[in-house]
Amino acid sequence: MSAPATALGALLTRRPAVGGVSTLVWQILLGVVWAGYAVGAALGWGSQQLAFIMGDFGLSTAALIAAVSCFRYARAGASRFRPAWLLFALSSFMASAGNAVWGWYEVVLGLPVPTPSLADVFFLCFAPPAIVGLLVLAKRPVTRAGWVCLALDSWLIGGSLLTLSWSLALAHTAHLAEGTSVARAALALAYPLLDIVLVSMVLALHFRRSNVNRSAVNTAVAALALTVLSDALFTSPLLRQTYHSGQMLDAGWFAGSLLLAYAPWGANKAADNAFPPRSTQPTSRPIAGSLAALTPYLAAAVCTLGILYNAVEGRRVDRVVILTGCTVVLALVVRQGIMLVDNIALTQELAQKENHFRSLVQGSSDVIMIVAPNGVLRYVSPAAAGVYGREADELVGAELSSIIHPDDLGRVVHEVRRFLAAPPYEEPTTRIECRFRSGTGDWLNVESTANRHQGGLILNSRDVTERVRLQAQLQHSAEHDPLTDLPNRALFTKRVRQALGGRRSGDSGTAVLFIDLDGFKAVNDRLGHQAGDELLIQAARRLHESVRAGDTAARLGGDEFATIILGDGTRDQPARECQVHEIADRLRLTLSQPYRIGAGEVRVAASIGVAFAEPGITPSDLMRNADLAMYRAKAGGKGRVELYAPQMQADVVRRSELAARLRTALRDGEFALLHQPVVHLATGQVAAVAAQARWRSAQGILFTPAEFLRVAEDGERTAELGRWLLEEAVEQAADRARAGHPVSVAVRLSARRLLDKGTPFGSVEALLTRHGLPSGALMIEVADSDPRISFDDLEQRLVALRRSGVRIALDGFGSGYAAINALRRLPIDVLKLDRGLVEGVVESARLHKITSGLLRIACDLGVQSVADGVDVPEQVLALRAMGCTHGQGMAFSGPLDEYRLRRALARGEFPVPGSTMAQPVLTGSSIPLLSGSHAETPVPPT
Repeated sequence: MSAPATALGALLTRRPAVGGVSTLVWQILLGVVWAGYAVGAALGWGSQQLAFIMGDFGLSTAALIAAVSCFRYARAGASRFRPAWLLFALSSFMASAGNAVWGWYEVVLGLPVPTPSLADVFFLCFAPPAIVGLLVLAKRPVTRAGWVCLALDSWLIGGSLLTLSWSLALAHTAHLAEGTSVARAALALAYPLLDIVLVSMVLALHFRRSNVNRSAVNTAVAALALTVLSDALFTSPLLRQTYHSGQMLDAGWFAGSLLLAYAPWGANKAADNAFPPRSTQPTSRPIAGSLAALTPYLAAAVCTLGILYNAVEGRRVDRVVILTGCTVVLALVVRQGIMLVDNIALTQELAQKENHFRSLVQGSSDVIMIVAPNGVLRYVSPAAAGVYGREADELVGAELSSIIHPDDLGRVVHEVRRFLAAPPYEEPTTRIECRFRSGTGDWLNVESTANRHQGGLILNSRDVTERVRLQAQLQHSAEHDPLTDLPNRALFTKRVRQALGGRRSGDSGTAVLFIDLDGFKAVNDRLGHQAGDELLIQAARRLHESVRAGDTAARLGGDEFATIILGDGTRDQPARECQVHEIADRLRLTLSQPYRIGAGEVRVAASIGVAFAEPGITPSDLMRNADLAMYRAKAGGKGRVELYAPQMQADVVRRSELAARLRTALRDGEFALLHQPVVHLATGQVAAVAAQARWRSAQGILFTPAEFLRVAEDGERTAELGRWLLEEAVEQAADRARAGHPVSVAVRLSARRLLDKGTPFGSVEALLTRHGLPSGALMIEVADSDPRISFDDLEQRLVALRRSGVRIALDGFGSGYAAINALRRLPIDVLKLDRGLVEGVVESARLHKITSGLLRIACDLGVQSVADGVDVPEQVLALRAMGCTHGQGMAFSGPLDEYRLRRALARGEFPVPGSTMAQPVLTGSSIPLLSGSHAETPVPPT
């Protein structure tokens, strides 16, 4: 048998320790004080005078201490037993006063105590308060029959003691008192009769006392019992004739007073330490219960002994004995009749409750099991057949460990031990979840509520297999992507945290890979979302099959995936980086293979960023580094693997700061508008100006559009900048025209910006009307169109602009896949050669031929051409020889502010290399730019 199974069969409970150090000290102190008094009384105190003082005033002092102690406890407490302790205080005070009067006669006056005296009055008043206090302490009956039984029990005890006492001594005392006064006769019988009543109450309370403050009540009862015993010895004729103060009998009264003084404080504190007030564990008292049941018979036996004593001594049976004995027998018969009726009623009620609870247990859908302290099942409810598929009789007698899953057994044993060791009032129940073997051999998930039961357990169990499966399913759904079933971002972050912690915390070979599918958006737009989902599923399958068993592949969202590659503990970091780079490149190639979607194939590339763990790095920082590396790979040409470098984070911080400042630049007026002249390549005359925005930062740095638009990721901010550029360019062009410089202005706008639904359809036309700009004075350079932009909508918009007097230029001609389609469908007036063609037109023969061919296309279509980026004289000569009529670039002038622009316009021309060359090939170039219709305008203002 396994160790957990053996441990489950040896369940142990712990019991709290009783008492405390301070309680023990008080008990020892009281014992020493009483022992000193008893020794002094036994030795006679050394003198008659000291014996009288200790026997009278010593007892008075002890009783006064008991009275004060009980009174203070009654004033401090708020329980329902407060009147009892007040009555005990009054009773002790009467005893103190009686002893004080006794000492006044013997010690102060030096006279014998008269009979009767005031001391007798006080002593007789001792018993009634104590009797009433005991009645208050007794457990109150809840029925009339209970009250009757209490009265009968008290009379049974008192009557039997009276019978025995009368036969032994009281009859003789009454006979001796016949010749004396009535007061002496009554006094002679009052002491023993009150003692009998007090003893009766003490015995009755012993069997009917309350469970509250049990130790304090027991100590108080013991104190009164000791006092009554001393009184009984004092009232006996033999001792009373020879008694004087200071004898050994006084030690009994002294001990009774000390115990009563100690009872409410020390004994109650010990009880609180021993038995927590909220404990629900039952206390078994079989001996006390047996004695309580035998009380009537013991009383009858005592009464019989009193009558037998008279018969043995040959005396005539006294009428008091006969009367008392008859009443005792009658009380016994009545009590037995009441108990018989109660027992019949209780038996019927018990049978009814047993049937009721048996029906509840047998009809319950939960399985109820009783486990013995040795781990054996004593009882199993019939519900086991429906829940476990095993009959209850089959399980009874088996060990609980035999039906628990071995993997769960150790945890169950630990929980049971912890539960049984805990105080019951702190943890009355506990919950245990484990797997039970069913009748078919399967394992069921079972939830059990455990309660203590006679050293063992009561288990209330139910089958929660479906709930556990649902929880597992919900947990899986919460941590996995619903489309690909790969771990999602939350679970991936958790795995990264686990990889960075524990024994792998110092392993710098752990790497995180961020993967983005290049071209996925185009597939999604072209083939639809269903095809895109199928592509993601296939990519996830490839990724999952390509990683190692201990690594994790996850989908973070959209077309972004991630992988964590656990370190192998190697110290050679360069070799590890090379190894991980090879793994990433292999993943890139795997994900870049064609995907079979429907009847065709689809290709996408994969950009991968790799970041390695560093000492002290957090999961979020490591994932951020991999993300930065992935974006660097996409920016570097896509379909690449890029390792993270700290400079990437610095670039991100710089761009973030730049973007944050850009958001307020327009509002604070930090943008400036510059214009670059468009020059006729043959004459050097300024034919138009191209508007360009510049951002002047707080440090005085001018940023070009390529610099600040790269960080302007906010589409709304970009649109706001485009509106400002157009309005500012039109306004300044109108001002120049009114100042005598009627030169066209070119503004670059994207096709998406022109079709933006947030922009009113006639906003450009309204702008021209508001500023009074003449027809043909505004040129809009349309950037290469986005493939998602509808050519139909763009064509409709450009036609409308052209009708309102706006000229259209195709920007970046010679780059982009849509150039030919744009020439075919859009109303173009000017072709603006891409800067990339112009830069290599002199050095590269291939580019020279391409550029020459594009210019011939423009000539054949009858549209003007402008070369962008003409920076050196050799480019001017080459382009002019090919037939290009206009150019802009540093060969003539850079972007100018308004003041310098007007000076250049006033001058009218720039020096042109080889100005003696022939006129350009393109026809119509001599027609003024601002005259005639659009078709007649030879030079586009770009």
